[in-house]
Amino acid sequence: MNGLTGAYVPKDSPMHRLPAGAKLAGLAVACTVVVLLRSPFALAGAAAVTAVLYALSRVGPAAAWAQVRPVRWFAAALLAVQWVVAGPEAAAVTTTRVVLAVALAGLVTLTTRTSELMAALERLLAPARLAGLDPFRLSLLLSLTVRTVPVLAALAGRVRDAQRARGVERSLRAFAVPLVVSALRHADALGEALSARGLDD
Repeated sequence: MNGLTGAYVPKDSPMHRLPAGAKLAGLAVACTVVVLLRSPFALAGAAAVTAVLYALSRVGPAAAWAQVRPVRWFAAALLAVQWVVAGPEAAAVTTTRVVLAVALAGLVTLTTRTSELMAALERLLAPARLAGLDPFRLSLLLSLTVRTVPVLAALAGRVRDAQRARGVERSLRAFAVPLVVSALRHADALGEALSARGLDD
């Protein structure tokens, strides 16, 4: 399943060797801490810790940048709006929180195989059986949702590069149409892969 959508980067690092359940629990705790931090200096420390974790994972700068790249324009817009509404310090705090949360979630996907992530989520969602829901399918849905984000970001990057090569980087239509077509092709390929595994019902 990992080859379908995964952003997983195979390495032999301490981050890769951690159990998927521990990483998910750590992600929940880390995001909670990031949300509670109110000082720019404290968030700078959290950013430094995140950078150390990425270094320990040995996934490389390109893979690390790919995790936050999709939200760069949103982060810039958020910073500008918050700057006007709440001032520079609040703007920096809010924007840094968002970027750090995305980066931390990206680190989990980069260092965890989809199969391991699904297994951990399935165990976590086991009580859903009491409501008549299938934990496996719920874990599959969550895993695919997480994995689809970097895939769509990569597709958008390729479309943007093609735009620049043709000299039409300012055309919204030249960006939107190929992106939608690429996304639909990816969805078709994903559907065929799931069908081949008997997961199409």
